[in-house]
Amino acid sequence: MGLNDTPQSERIHIGFFGRRNAGKSSVVNAVTNQQISVVSDVKGTTTDPVTKAMELLPLGPVVIIDTPGFDDEGALGEMRVKRTKQVLNRVDVAVLVVDGTVGKTGADNELIEIFTDKKIPYIVAYNKSDISEQTDCPDGVAVSALDGTNIGLLKEKIAHLTKTGDTKKKICGDLVSEGDFVVLVVPIDSAAPKGRLILPQQQTIRDVLESGATAIVVRDTELKSTLENLGKKPKLVITDSQAFESVSKDVPEDIYLTSFSILLARYKGFLKSAVEGATAIDRLKDGDRVLISEGCTHHRQCDDIGTVKLPRWLKNYTGKELVFETSSGKGFPDDLSPYSLVLHCGGCMLNEREVQYRRKFAEDSEVPFTNYGTAIAYMQGILKRSLQIIPDIDI
Repeated sequence: MGLNDTPQSERIHIGFFGRRNAGKSSVVNAVTNQQISVVSDVKGTTTDPVTKAMELLPLGPVVIIDTPGFDDEGALGEMRVKRTKQVLNRVDVAVLVVDGTVGKTGADNELIEIFTDKKIPYIVAYNKSDISEQTDCPDGVAVSALDGTNIGLLKEKIAHLTKTGDTKKKICGDLVSEGDFVVLVVPIDSAAPKGRLILPQQQTIRDVLESGATAIVVRDTELKSTLENLGKKPKLVITDSQAFESVSKDVPEDIYLTSFSILLARYKGFLKSAVEGATAIDRLKDGDRVLISEGCTHHRQCDDIGTVKLPRWLKNYTGKELVFETSSGKGFPDDLSPYSLVLHCGGCMLNEREVQYRRKFAEDSEVPFTNYGTAIAYMQGILKRSLQIIPDIDI
């Protein structure tokens, strides 16, 4: 995939961290050969994380994130440091920019501890080599954002730290064979951008085609007639989770059935947790708080799945008076202890590291974690059927 067709969630996320005035933004601009971040001699010029999707050779499609200084002070400074720590939950590789004329400070060492704790591969860029005497750099490289010294070497070292992605990882391509028919049920979603399929649908269609199978895309209203007139039994039907109930009635039992959301949980590496978390729905009690979290932000429709449909389905299924709270985009609570369940979207707009951070944070907080499609299938009594095509996953 190139620049225009690689979603941010599939790109390598590279974060640049360090103290104020270490030259982070200058190094970012030198590495990208673009004026991504504003630079000046004034401490704290970067006040919010700056994100840029781009092509970066030799890596390819990446997301570059420039962060505020980790030693920022005052009330606003604390907020900026907090945002920097949030960025750490989604970066695949970290670059610690150190002022080479000063060397590492306590703030720099604290960042290294965080990288290590979160298992983030990192490299140290000792900036200002044009005016410093820093030459011994066992954990990094001496660079100069001013004259470009060793910027190319820094990019190569970043590339060596970076996993370019598991090329064997598929959404569903490993579940079907060449020549199979796969029917994708795509209700016309009012929340989707006009004239476009949403990202999981696009990714799944591409995955089916790359496996040599045939993708047939229909609305839920045309599914039954399509199956009757197809002339060949499909191997698999994949549906939008919101149409799960009606679709399951139209799909014969001898045809595999699952949802985009369940496949995406598998692709992001948290399906097992999602299945285990869904069973916690049966344990919800009156007054329990449920966090419904979405990885993207969009205009809420009158029958929005996160704020309307899921709360309604959960209340009807459990018969309990539950309290619902929502989060969206990059926002996610720092404290999950008030919640009895985290119900997450498929995470198509989040990279795998951030989704796994949220799952692990819930696990460490002893709060069950599941996702939309898994929870919907569980409540409708079709989760076992929805997992039949997926190896090593059962309830």
